[in-house]
Amino acid sequence: MTLHMRMRRVFHRDNLPKSRAGRIAVGALLVLGGSLGFLPILGFWMIPVGLAVLAIDLPGVRRFTRKATVTVLRWWRKRRP
Repeated sequence: MTLHMRMRRVFHRDNLPKSRAGRIAVGALLVLGGSLGFLPILGFWMIPVGLAVLAIDLPGVRRFTRKATVTVLRWWRKRRP
């Protein structure tokens, strides 16, 4: 299963709030919580998850996450022998 398929399954709309404002609030809270990743319960893993949730409704974040994904995948492919 590809990374794209896994992400689609995780971020299926049934798992997120139905309202746009609710999704934006959840995404923003995840990013803010991730910035406190040095604390025991919170983690830096929350930042990319929050950006992925925000990318559903915000075109600017969607462009950023798409460019970052392409950059990381190109780097990953060059890195592998």
